[in-house]
Amino acid sequence: MSIIKVNEVGKLYRTKEIETVALENVNFSVSEGEFVSIMGPSGCGKSTLLNIVGLLDKPTTGYVEVAGTTTRGMSDSQLAAFRNSNIGFIFQSFHLIPSLNVADNVELPLIYRKGVGSRERAEKVREVLENVGLSHRARHYPSQLSGGQCQRVAIARAIIGNPGIILADEPTGNLDSKMSAEIMDILHRLNREQGRTILMVTHNESQASQTDRVLRFFDGRQITNL
Repeated sequence: MSIIKVNEVGKLYRTKEIETVALENVNFSVSEGEFVSIMGPSGCGKSTLLNIVGLLDKPTTGYVEVAGTTTRGMSDSQLAAFRNSNIGFIFQSFHLIPSLNVADNVELPLIYRKGVGSRERAEKVREVLENVGLSHRARHYPSQLSGGQCQRVAIARAIIGNPGIILADEPTGNLDSKMSAEIMDILHRLNREQGRTILMVTHNESQASQTDRVLRFFDGRQITNL
């Protein structure tokens, strides 16, 4: 069963002087439980595509289906609520809030979800921090953590709402090889043991080779779907 379907998606950026084609006629699907990599040179549209799949941006042409729902025509508030329930994000630069401690950063997605009380949020924070091996850092702040620990916090935040889909944009791009391997181990565990679908942008051929499938892009065009 496909949990992500990208249908004839194109993205065009216009200014007064120039038009830039970021994506052109992209078509692919991702099955539930797959771990798929997106590869290509810088500027080929990888992150733009991930933002469209994650409903952070809208395509100029085409549309995306996520978890069996066609997102075309949804309002911004509908997209935000749908995204919060179905998609977790992991970014290269972590995107943690420096004034919040680890537990509060992780809790954020649940604060915007109706019907989740403070006691339930606290229990879920405890569970996901234990899952990524950071229970002992719950009251620390991002400035007190290593890069690898910050990315673990970001992963915990991504999964706290129990989304079926994780979108990871260069999740090891700012980490050394040891920390990168640890983060990839966590992602593989989330995929294999918990059945989460992962779509990951990467420049790392070795990491891509560990995933189920690689989608390659060049100049906004999809050149493989193997």
